[in-house]
Amino acid sequence: MSRIGKQPIDIPAGIKITTNNNLVTVQGQKAKLLKSFSENFKIFENDNKIIVERPSDSKKDKALHGLYRMLIFNMIEGISKGFEKNLEINGVGFSAEMKGKSLFLNLGFSHAVLFTPPEDIKIEIPANLKIKISGVDKQKVGQVAAKIREIYKPEPYKGKGIRYAGEQVIRKAGKKVGA
Repeated sequence: MSRIGKQPIDIPAGIKITTNNNLVTVQGQKAKLLKSFSENFKIFENDNKIIVERPSDSKKDKALHGLYRMLIFNMIEGISKGFEKNLEINGVGFSAEMKGKSLFLNLGFSHAVLFTPPEDIKIEIPANLKIKISGVDKQKVGQVAAKIREIYKPEPYKGKGIRYAGEQVIRKAGKKVGA
C-alpha cells in the first residue's frame, strides 16, 4: 500500500469538506475549492478525517493513490493557511510595481512587461525587487510564479533576471584573455 496514500488527512476546525460522487469540495473562510477524482477510488470522511482507498493493486492505482491523497491535503492546507511563492529580481535598473491588479516589470526590454494574474491569485511587492505571490490553490500559485520567472530567466554570466527566493544560479566564467 502507498505510504502516503494510506495516511488519513486530519480536517482542521472551521473547514467543511463534502464528497459527492468523488467530487471533493473544501470550503473555508478564505475560499472554496473543487476537484473531481476517478470514480474507482473511495474518498470518505470518518471521525473528522478524510480517507482515500484505492480499488486494486495495479501499478496505475498505486500511483494515483498517493497523488489523490496529496491533492486533497493541499486543498485543505490551501484553504486553512494558503500558499505563497517569493521571487527576486536581480539587475541594474530593473524594477517591479503594481498598477491596480496588474504587475508592471521594467527588465531592460524596450517596453515594460505587463502581467495580469488570475483573479484568485494575489501579487504583492514588499520591496522594490521582491515579488510575493499568494493564493489558496498550490498549482495556480506555482504556475503564476513560473510564468513571471519565464519572462526573464536568470542568466549564468551576470546573474541578471527573475529567480525564486533562495534559488542558486550557477555562474559561468566569461571570456578569458589569452596569455
